[in-house]
Amino acid sequence: MIRFRQIENEINPKQLFLVDSLGALLSAFMLGVVLVMFKEIVGMPSNVLYGLAFIACLFFVNSLFCFLRVKENWRPRMKWVAIFNLMYCCLTAGLVIYFYKELTIWGVVYFVVEKIIVVPLAIVELQVASNTMVKYS
Repeated sequence: MIRFRQIENEINPKQLFLVDSLGALLSAFMLGVVLVMFKEIVGMPSNVLYGLAFIACLFFVNSLFCFLRVKENWRPRMKWVAIFNLMYCCLTAGLVIYFYKELTIWGVVYFVVEKIIVVPLAIVELQVASNTMVKYS
């Protein structure tokens, strides 16, 4: 497993929840607004994009709630955020494979770049949640 030791020890878990929520909000906007407007350029069906945007909205609300309200027992919540991020990546990878013939190069690039961002974030979240030296503030 990739180790982000220096990052892991310097990250404030509360701020990580904020980063995750803002990333989910950006994903929801990109999927539900931008990519839908340019669906011919992307190739993914609108109903699929709206479904993914809805999931991203749920992730946004959850991570924002954790950022604003969770002070104790944050480790299990962060682990679940990371696990759901990885499950989302698996879902979208499956959708890319399923709709590959309809996708354009731009659609493939969008979803690959999204994975390049989300997977390392989830790995860091798992490592921060598992590191007993990290304090929540």
